[in-house]
Amino acid sequence: MRILILGAGKMGSFFTDILSFQHETAVFDVNPHQLRFVYNTYRFTTLDEIKEFEPELVINAATVKYTLEAFRQVLPVLPKDCIISDIASVKTGLKAFYDESGFRYVSTHPMFGPTFASLSNLNTENAIIISEGDHLGKIFFKDLYQTMKLNIFEYTFDEHDETVAYSLSIPFVSTFVFAAVMKHQEAPGTTFKKHMAIAKGLLSEDDYLLQEILFNPRTPSQVENVRLKLKQLLEIINNKDAEGMKKYLTKIREKIK
Repeated sequence: MRILILGAGKMGSFFTDILSFQHETAVFDVNPHQLRFVYNTYRFTTLDEIKEFEPELVINAATVKYTLEAFRQVLPVLPKDCIISDIASVKTGLKAFYDESGFRYVSTHPMFGPTFASLSNLNTENAIIISEGDHLGKIFFKDLYQTMKLNIFEYTFDEHDETVAYSLSIPFVSTFVFAAVMKHQEAPGTTFKKHMAIAKGLLSEDDYLLQEILFNPRTPSQVENVRLKLKQLLEIINNKDAEGMKKYLTKIREKIK
C-alpha cells in the first residue's frame, strides 16, 4: 500500500519506521529539517510530489494544533479513493471535517507517546479506534495495532472524548497541581522523584496539546471532582480525623484494585 504520513515529528517518524518495511511510504513536512531523521521512505516537501505519489492512505501525524490545516493543505492533490486518517488525541472538529470532506476516513488514537512509552515494548499500552469510520481503514489499523501488541478499544467520537477527559485530564491536572506547589528538595524521597519525572515529562509536551485536552467540554466536571475530593481530604487532615482517614484510605484502595 502507498501510505503518506503528514508530519515528521516523533509520532510521524515512529509510524514511518513501523510501516516502511512492508509498505511504500512517504513523509510530507513543510519543514525540510524535520525530514533529516526519517529513513527508508520518500521525503516530500511539495504538493506536486504527493500528487505524483498517489497515496492510498494518509496518516495525519501533525501536531494537534495543525491537524485540520494539514488535511486541508493536501486534500486537493489526493486521489478520490484515498482513505484519510488521523492519530490525534483531541478529536474536536474532526467528525464534522470528515463528513464534509467527501473522503473515506478512519480515526484512531494510540494512547501513548514518545515521552513515557517504551516504543519497542508496547504490550501494556492502549489504542482507540473510532467506530464511525471506513471499514477497510479500521481493519488496517486494527491489524497494525495488533502487530504492535497494543490493547485495542473501539469507541465513537463522543465516547472517545469522554474517555480522554477522564483518563488524561485527571492525571494532567494532578500533575500540574504537584508542579505548582513544588519547591526544591535537597533530599527528595522516592515518591517525590517519581512525581517529578512525570511532571517534567508532561510539561515537555506541546502547550496546545495540553490546552486542548483540558479544554475538552467534558473536562471541567472531572476537575471539579478532583477539587471536591481534595476538599474532603483537607477536612479530614484539619480535623485530625483518624477514623475518617482510615475510611478514606480504605475507599480509595478499593478503587485502584
